[in-house]
Amino acid sequence: MPLTFYGLKSCDSCRAALKALAVAGIEVDHRDVRDDGVPVETLRQAIERHGADKVINRRSTTWRELDETARQGEPVALLQAHPSLMKRPLIVQADGGSTVGWDAAARNALGLG
Repeated sequence: MPLTFYGLKSCDSCRAALKALAVAGIEVDHRDVRDDGVPVETLRQAIERHGADKVINRRSTTWRELDETARQGEPVALLQAHPSLMKRPLIVQADGGSTVGWDAAARNALGLG
């Protein structure tokens, strides 16, 4: 069963991750967060596992454009309303494990260290 990869076509980290996964021969079900969205349960699990501070990209242009009231919103609702706020990529493994971002920890968790 392939990894489920949530990202954006225009995201440099997502492109790097997709390239590395392809080179490693890992099958990926790629879903664009703007076009396809992210299921509510997937967002909940990612936030429970990694924490809202890791899943929500507070350095993004989208975050800077939000007013303070919106920033205080419930994290899942905030990510559904503004999918590009999610730190990318969110990669969900067949066993239910997941990674957020494309750092050394994510690569190691996927066996690409």
